[in-house]
Amino acid sequence: MTAPRLLLPTPPRAPLFDVAAALPGALATGLVACVRLDLPGAAEDEIRRAADALRPLCHEADVALILKDHVALAAPLGLDGVQVEARAHRLRDLRRDLGKDAVLGVACGASRHDGMTAAEAGADYVLFGPLTPDASGAAPADPELFDIWSESIETPVVAEGGLTETLAETLGPLLDFAAPDTSAWEGDLPGSLIRLAAALGG
Repeated sequence: MTAPRLLLPTPPRAPLFDVAAALPGALATGLVACVRLDLPGAAEDEIRRAADALRPLCHEADVALILKDHVALAAPLGLDGVQVEARAHRLRDLRRDLGKDAVLGVACGASRHDGMTAAEAGADYVLFGPLTPDASGAAPADPELFDIWSESIETPVVAEGGLTETLAETLGPLLDFAAPDTSAWEGDLPGSLIRLAAALGG
């Protein structure tokens, strides 16, 4: 199995100028397969400005740019797909509405059942996390979940939420993709991605 590539979430509250300035260096590492635009609670105008700023950077690097949650805006903004929460949508209907060429990622918490449902509905990837306890109180996704998934399910799996380099060493052989924490944007972003990729086995 090849080393996992990275799904890079944008930091929700960072200034757009800072994100756009840092992104080319991250993409130049060749480690990022997909950038996920995370703008919870943002107005449509803000989402549009962010999409317009980041889309050409991603597409020039042949990297997909997807939008978290704002399903109706992805296609009009020229984005490559969406990531949604497993229980927030009728996934089969969403898969049909998006079309077969759009990316559909589904976040499933620590629920193998939700992951199976998403895979059967045609998700392009299933995301499990957080990996460690966080402020949300959500149950962490156990490494055993990734082990079982990698052994029995073909749909690509992503790990996100508290992915330390130590955890990355354990989970790397079980993953298709991994999402670094947004704290990586606070310093040397390319360096952080390179270190995480090395821990994952890259």
